[in-house]
Amino acid sequence: MTTTADRILDSAQTLVQVRGYNGFSYADISAELSITKPSIHHHFPTKAALAEALIARYRERFAVARKEVDDDAAGARQRLVGYAGLYAETFAQGGRICLCGVFAVDAESLPVQVRQATDAFFADQRQWVAGVLAEAGMPATRTGAAAEAYLASLEGALLLARAHGQPDGTGRDRDVVRSVAATLVDALL
Repeated sequence: MTTTADRILDSAQTLVQVRGYNGFSYADISAELSITKPSIHHHFPTKAALAEALIARYRERFAVARKEVDDDAAGARQRLVGYAGLYAETFAQGGRICLCGVFAVDAESLPVQVRQATDAFFADQRQWVAGVLAEAGMPATRTGAAAEAYLASLEGALLLARAHGQPDGTGRDRDVVRSVAATLVDALL
């Protein structure tokens, strides 16, 4: 059963991933869900509290998805390409981009606790990617920078896909993200 708080988070996540942190208000959520703004404030007293809850939930969901990639893939190459598929699937949901990628774009206007939560999400991703690269035999002195480059490529691929418009239903938009990932994986491994 979906709670009111879950519905608020779902609505807010879509709004953030499409419009950005500064592109929505509690009034937008209120209108979409047909609930009062005080009801939203009851669950999330401030927009920063809402953003922190969004990031916490997103981190948890991404951790589960990474575990599924680990379980389903045989080897580092498949794991990295499978991980890129997570980004492609995000874009396939109506042209959304990574929630924390959006927060990173808005970083200068975010409350400090939201910036810190965003950074923690990316620290998780860097650690996982660096670990996969290390398991593939990349020297430890290179894994951090290579993980940053890989993540930057995936986030950038989403931004470019968005610049080209909404998903076209053919899967080409997902292929762009996977192609970027495959090219970078070939260069890294």
